[in-house]
Amino acid sequence: MPEERSGDFIQSLERGLAVIDSFSKERPAQTLSEVAELTGLTRATVRRMLLTLAELGYVRRNGRLFSLTPKVLDLGYSFLSSFQVLELAQGPMERLVEAVKESSSLSILDGSDIVYVARVPTTRIMTISLALGSRLPAYPTSMGRVLMASRPDSEIEDYIARTTFEPLTRYTTTDKDEFRAILHKTRDQGYALVDQELEEGVRSLAAPIHNSRGEVLAAMNVSCHATRADMTRLREEFLPQLLATAQEVSKQAGAHRVG
Repeated sequence: MPEERSGDFIQSLERGLAVIDSFSKERPAQTLSEVAELTGLTRATVRRMLLTLAELGYVRRNGRLFSLTPKVLDLGYSFLSSFQVLELAQGPMERLVEAVKESSSLSILDGSDIVYVARVPTTRIMTISLALGSRLPAYPTSMGRVLMASRPDSEIEDYIARTTFEPLTRYTTTDKDEFRAILHKTRDQGYALVDQELEEGVRSLAAPIHNSRGEVLAAMNVSCHATRADMTRLREEFLPQLLATAQEVSKQAGAHRVG
């Protein structure tokens, strides 16, 4: 966290959001003490935050345990409903999935992660469960590489410097110089292709979605199991259809002045 805050910064809001963020699939219900430990806040502060969130309808209490309510979804829906690319991309993505018989997703970059904002699945191919709002590290994913490659060189260097490139599979690129070269290649060719770097048995390729100024708004991918498509098939069969779909959505985004 930054050491200095502007005079307009509201620390209580930051703390309230930290309390909400402490809940997860692994921690759907927590005691006051557990939330305090996870957030680093005092028990007294956490108590006030939880009781306020409960009064506002975002948290429910059952004895000593607190959990989130469905009202929290309103916070995410506010973004989804205002992100016009989703509405523009839904139809083209469905047609792409029908054509290639593989899953397609749309994501945006948030810090060092990609966040899934749309998904049209076929059969499940990953052990990782992906839904709207799911996060994955950018470096081993095709969409992450497309999104990161669109950033200025200074941001890329900052990302590389602060990222620990963990070998998620035996194929994961962990060398920082090699990763830098991959991003430059991705920027030049306009797409990224990843072979089992996030999870063994899963291949994916991604292309950017642009606005009328050429800025990258999101990334769209096609993912498949390695047994169903080798790298040659991905390049020769799937890639042209993905690029055409991404171009279609980009053209619509430009016409609607999105972004």
